[in-house]
Amino acid sequence: MNEELVEREVATEQDFVDKVYVQLDRSAANAQALAKEGHGRGRLGHEGGLVERDAMVFQAARRIAQLDAAHEGLVFGRLDLDPELDDEPRYIGRIGLRDDQRDSLLVDWRAPAAARFYQATAATPQGVVRRRVLRSAGRQVLGVEDELLDDSVETDLPIVGEGALMAQLSRARDRSMHSIVATIQAEQDEAIRAPGKGVVSISGGPGTGKTVVALHRAAYLLYNDRRRYETGGVLVVGPSGVFMRYIERVLPSLGETAVALRSLGEVVGGIRATRHDEPAVADIKGDARMAELMRRTARQQAPGSPQEFRVFYRDDTLVLDRALLGRLRRQLMSQGRRNRQLPRVASTLLDQLWKQVTGARGRERGRESFTDEMLGRRDFVEFALAWWPPLTAEQVFGWLRDPEFLARVGEGVVTPEEQRLLLKSWTAGDLSVEDVPLIDELRYALGDVPERHEDQHELDDHVGGDLQELTTASDREYAPAGRPWTPPTHRIEDDGYAHVLIDEAQDLTPMQWRMVGRRGRTASWTIVGDPAQSSWPRPEEAAAARAEALEGKEEHAFHLSTNYRNSAEIYEYAAAYADRVGLDADLPDAVRRTGEAPREVEAGDGLEEAVRAAVRETAEAVSGTVGVVVPVARRAEVNGWLASWPELADDAPSARASIDSSVPPSGTDRVVVLTGLDTKGLEFDGIVVVRPTEIEEESATGRATLYVVLTRATQLLTTVS
Repeated sequence: MNEELVEREVATEQDFVDKVYVQLDRSAANAQALAKEGHGRGRLGHEGGLVERDAMVFQAARRIAQLDAAHEGLVFGRLDLDPELDDEPRYIGRIGLRDDQRDSLLVDWRAPAAARFYQATAATPQGVVRRRVLRSAGRQVLGVEDELLDDSVETDLPIVGEGALMAQLSRARDRSMHSIVATIQAEQDEAIRAPGKGVVSISGGPGTGKTVVALHRAAYLLYNDRRRYETGGVLVVGPSGVFMRYIERVLPSLGETAVALRSLGEVVGGIRATRHDEPAVADIKGDARMAELMRRTARQQAPGSPQEFRVFYRDDTLVLDRALLGRLRRQLMSQGRRNRQLPRVASTLLDQLWKQVTGARGRERGRESFTDEMLGRRDFVEFALAWWPPLTAEQVFGWLRDPEFLARVGEGVVTPEEQRLLLKSWTAGDLSVEDVPLIDELRYALGDVPERHEDQHELDDHVGGDLQELTTASDREYAPAGRPWTPPTHRIEDDGYAHVLIDEAQDLTPMQWRMVGRRGRTASWTIVGDPAQSSWPRPEEAAAARAEALEGKEEHAFHLSTNYRNSAEIYEYAAAYADRVGLDADLPDAVRRTGEAPREVEAGDGLEEAVRAAVRETAEAVSGTVGVVVPVARRAEVNGWLASWPELADDAPSARASIDSSVPPSGTDRVVVLTGLDTKGLEFDGIVVVRPTEIEEESATGRATLYVVLTRATQLLTTVS
């Protein structure tokens, strides 16, 4: 290719990009000035000034955040149209910008005017003669890639580069996914711009760009109906914290910051779990039966709460015994969620006590006097609060650590062996990712404690204090960290979103579908998945839970058929494995070849030496990231080998092992040790798979997990058996 031509075209685009950044800086300065003016309005000393201040500051802050997020790769595309349609080039970018005359300088990629950048093909050019992609680092244009889409138009436009898509595919991967907005193809663009209502499901085999398409769809929806989605919120749920950190730069790089990114261990407000249970335990916790177990648990009497109350009133001894209290508890439970009954507790107990007042002295004073006296007695107030305390889901979940309690509520739901496995997990320490849907189930079974209102329960009114001030010693046994109970800051009504996006949806258990479904009862959805990559062993149960979560919503299905990630050599190897082990895999077409076939290394007893050699060779051969995928039982062992291995740094100075993949490494960290499930949704330039047979044997879906692992590499794949 003529280097002088390339340099000239790059220089031309650099001139335009410089002009755009000048305008970006002006827009940022204007936004800062608007914020300053807004703060000034607040000093006017009247309510109107405060309202104006809030509105101006809000708008300015949103625009500043948008402009800040747009700096990286601000201008990435150019369309040259048929001169009969438009003789001026149309530049596409992460946000829209106008010049000082209010003429369009840069078209936002989500705008209708940018649609042809993605939809035009050589078969249907839609008036586009040349499509150009600009490759940049910061404000500097590094190169351009052109596609001639309509050669029937008379033009002297030069064509430079090997094509944007292939250039994108061959670049090294780093530790976070970059937006590939400039290289989205027509079948992907169709899914991105699908109708906003109902459910959009995006399927396809490995490497077809499902995640990127889904994230760009979220940004597109925000652009098209900002009031709805920014007000209601967009929830993006992924399989793991590692995965969420991997994608977290994509939406901000597209100008969107009003999106909640949550791994499955973070969906419930105030909880963050990263540990996974072993497969046998995870299968139990994910089963739909656990909903019944949590329902039963939420209805039980609080362990350690009083079983009887006895008080002398005038000439009568009044008693609430165990049998009567049991009937009262069932009566209250029949009226709704447990915590929602708190305002009725005092009156329910007092009704039963008053029925036992038969003496003349007690009766002649009347019910009102009786109520006032009982509510003024600290023994009654403390009994009522201890018998029916306000409860959090975490407190009630803790009851299940008692073997006798679990046996009672679990009878007919979980077998004795399953109870043993659950107890072992629940006494091991912190919450697991698989526990989070169970906590959520309890939240909804218990309900939130009512806010104080005119109907506030009489206990609080008569003692003139707050519930936590009256917490008794026995009450404190249920409170986390020995503290009195306090109302939750995140409430059930805060859970709903306007749009829910689920990635790696094929892995969701029935209980996880119930949890996520609560966040999207009135939402539109985007669901991404590939059934062949599922780690859940009973897909029909998950399908039923999915259908329940989406009940009544119209579904629009899109299928992606081209593998852009793997080289053909790597994917042919993975596809052959899927066929050999009987996976019903969706097999997309891989679009490029590297000439590098996957390598198989037989380590025998020399596993450590073989792994080190394979990682060293891979790190030397690729310039991007290297994933070392290991069986769960070998993770600490392999981490130790790489952490104490100075040769890695000597032979490949830019490579450094990450000891804990749950902590995001810095940009120079290229080698990371992961389990098979950790690799969900990720990609690496090179993959080294350690003891693949052991990964297969880890769980009932181990073969599907290994298939996923084999499809993570873009350039090199090595297995060490």
